[in-house]
Amino acid sequence: MAPPILKLDDIVLTFGGTPLLNGAALQVEPGDRICLVGRNGSGKSTLLKIAAGLIEPQSGEVFRHPSSTVRYLEQAPDFGAYTTVQAYAEAGLGPGDDPYRVTYLLSHLGLSGEENPNDLSGGEARRAALARVLAPEPDILMLDEPTNHLDLPTIEWLEGELQKTRSALILISHDRRFLEKVSTATVWLDRGTSRRLDRGFGQFEAWRDQVLEQEELEQHKLGKQIEREEHWLRYGVTARRKRNMRRLGALQDLRSNYRGHKGPQGSVQANVSDAQESGKLVIEAEKITKAYGERIIVAPFSIRVHRGDCIGLVGPNGAGKTTLLKMLTGQMKPDEGKVKLGTNLEIATLDQKREDLNLEDTLANYLTDGRGETLLVNGEQRHVTGYMKEFLFQPEQARTPIKNLSGGERARLMLARILSRPTNLLILDEPTNDLDIETLDLLQEIVAGFAGTVILVSHDRDFLDRTVTSTIAPADPEAPDGRWIEYAGGYSDMMVQRKGVADERKRAEKAEKARQTGAASTSGAGGTGKAAKGKLSFKQKFALENLPKEMEKAQSEIAKREAEMADPKLFTKNPARFAALAAELEKLRASIETMEGEWLELEMLREELEG
Repeated sequence: MAPPILKLDDIVLTFGGTPLLNGAALQVEPGDRICLVGRNGSGKSTLLKIAAGLIEPQSGEVFRHPSSTVRYLEQAPDFGAYTTVQAYAEAGLGPGDDPYRVTYLLSHLGLSGEENPNDLSGGEARRAALARVLAPEPDILMLDEPTNHLDLPTIEWLEGELQKTRSALILISHDRRFLEKVSTATVWLDRGTSRRLDRGFGQFEAWRDQVLEQEELEQHKLGKQIEREEHWLRYGVTARRKRNMRRLGALQDLRSNYRGHKGPQGSVQANVSDAQESGKLVIEAEKITKAYGERIIVAPFSIRVHRGDCIGLVGPNGAGKTTLLKMLTGQMKPDEGKVKLGTNLEIATLDQKREDLNLEDTLANYLTDGRGETLLVNGEQRHVTGYMKEFLFQPEQARTPIKNLSGGERARLMLARILSRPTNLLILDEPTNDLDIETLDLLQEIVAGFAGTVILVSHDRDFLDRTVTSTIAPADPEAPDGRWIEYAGGYSDMMVQRKGVADERKRAEKAEKARQTGAASTSGAGGTGKAAKGKLSFKQKFALENLPKEMEKAQSEIAKREAEMADPKLFTKNPARFAALAAELEKLRASIETMEGEWLELEMLREELEG
């Protein structure tokens, strides 16, 4: 085993009251890919800052190898007095580092380097900060929510970069799919202490559940042991008084441990406040378009959204997702075409920019709209502190200004407010930003069980796969040209369908190339005036005659399955059938490609033999 290049042991840190970290540990060896997970407020970012040397713990051991280089990506980068993004990123380089790395990274992150750091959007600022910390290829790379505000193509590019980097990684992220692809070890920060699993995030949740079940069993056993000890003390032999006193002391210790045990942090408990049922047809858009000058944002696009649909909207930053969403919900008029909204719509919106938040407001005032100490939830009057508890806020936080909350807590607060309002159409713009995994699970359950209609914009592939019934995406994600397509199912289903289209295009190109090659070969053979000798075998003749029939039969089977999958409600009603059809389509397309290749070879051979 290689010696650690970073080691934190028995770390304690308290910001008044209960310790935030109480014996936490973290060890990093060369080549490690560690994801740091835990609830919002469990101290993940704080522990990472201690590891980076930005915060000093109150007690505990911190060791960093003297020759190791460390780079830390913070959630809110400080651009200082830098006049360009290029200068900001190059400032992260060390002696001997290659300046070209900055240019390479900025170009792949969609930045020229000439931008003014103070004029960057949230997503652009995150890209610039990533270029700064990735460029030196440090020994230890610490990334706090690196995927926030990034679009899917950039997230997938970042996954590739991190998979091939030589740096040891410590990651904090809410993006399950990202963590599964990048991490090889998991450190779980829970109730101030840490546990390590030497496997990636994909194995974490099952392991965590086992740990909590075992903990619950141990507490149950401890309770039974206390009952037995109390019975012995009451009815045991009184002559053994000294031994009784020692046993009484042990019992007091058992009771102290039992009462002092803190279970896992509570889970968010919430339901959407149901409004009056909307009409069956929620949104009908017919050939809507939008352009800014010569740039087409939305080419003619039509869709019918029905009550109960859950639609995901994906695409690279700048493709026009927000514009399309605003047109579909009536907030923006299309240049051409028309949008018809259904009846009885009660719309609730979660804005990714959190613009609805007045940072000077208190939590209680924000939730009640300044109407006292109660709010109406599902027709029932609720005290604001009781409602806050369902979202893991403490009663004493009721008078806390919103500006004192972390990013995850602000997201949870906005979620609490939205869910208290009667609604039948939820509009969620990047709802997963800053939420911890447990709150994401809750949001997933809410969306999946919502009786109304949901339209959500997200870059979280796992969340999309778990919730949406159809996905709207640019026809060409690499160079969006305004054309949008609705695919049945979630993100992974969309990728399968796109792959099928791409494979068909490749097969057509391959067939055309083979045809042209065969024609050239025939022409060349004719020019020599020499006839090839030999003939096809019986087996080859049989294949040449029957392969077109088999291909036609396979195409017919593909058409049947595509027709069945075209029903947007199939994924909701029978996801297992949808998955089976997708798998069958992939096999049929692969078999056609094989048969086409075989037939082309035989046809070229026949032409050559016949001269």
